[in-house]
Formats: sequence, C-alpha cells, structure tokens
Amino acid sequence: MKYLVVSDNHGDRDVLVDLAETYRGKVERIFHCGDSELEPTDSLWQDFKVVKGNCDYDPAFPEKIVEKTEMDTIFMTHGHLANVRYDLTTLSLQASQASANIALFGHTHEIGCEVRANILYLNPGSIRLPRGPIQLQSYAIIESTEDKYHVQYFGRNHQPFKELSFNFSKY
Repeated sequence: MKYLVVSDNHGDRDVLVDLAETYRGKVERIFHCGDSELEPTDSLWQDFKVVKGNCDYDPAFPEKIVEKTEMDTIFMTHGHLANVRYDLTTLSLQASQASANIALFGHTHEIGCEVRANILYLNPGSIRLPRGPIQLQSYAIIESTEDKYHVQYFGRNHQPFKELSFNFSKY
C-alpha cells in the first residue's frame, strides 16, 4: 500500500491541490499532519486525512487520527501536544496505545524517519517552510509491503530526493 504524507503547508492551498490532483488514484491514502491554516470545511479535505496543528484554530479538526488499512494501523497527530521537538516518548506511547505500526507527525518542519520497536515514525518535513539541517520543501511516500517499508521523500516538483530514500524491515 502507498501513503502520501505531507505537513505544515501554512496557508499554501495550491500545493495541496497539486498533490491531490497528482496522486489521486495512485496512493491509497493522503495524510496531512497539520498546520494547513485552511478551514476544516474546505472541499480539499475530501482527498486527505487531516489533523489539527498548533496553527489550526478550528476545533472541528481532530487532534489525532487512527486509520486502519488492509495492511497497517496508522496513528497521526501534529506533534505539538506530544512534545516531538524534544523526543518521541509521548508519541511512542500514543502510537503503542493505538496498536499502530506507523506514527505520522509534523510540527518540527524537519524531515525524519526511523523504526523503533516495530513502529515506523515519519515526519515529512514542511512542504512550505523547512527547518533543520535538511532545508528542502518536502513530502513523503511510504510504500508498505508485508515485510518492509520503503520511504521516499519528494520535492514540490514531485521529483524524488535520491539521497532521501530509506528501507526498513517491519520485523
């Protein structure tokens, strides 16, 4: 299964429209990890699973989502309430409590992915305002198979960053 993960577009609706149009029918789910700064009633959300970020003020956005697919259980939150700037401890507890094997988050605007205790943790970075040592506007696609995850990061032009491609065993 393929999942597109994006976060922190901070009001840039056009980039999300482009992602939806480009990947509709090519991925099983599109996840937005918060800080869209769009209205929760926006028709764009028909294509996305979305959570509330610290810059999304409408209470209609959920703070977390647990999404079950044929292959995975995915926990998603923005991350500000899980203190992801400091470590992944709270996020790990939340993902474990949800029996998730994938945990998605944003907030830091920094690209990152790793597997700990059979859970893939992924931050797609920011599609608009990247921070940290990797200053690339980015989103990620996770390809989940029976025994592994393949994570590929992409730029706004939908071209892969060849050096940001990762394979992880599920077990």
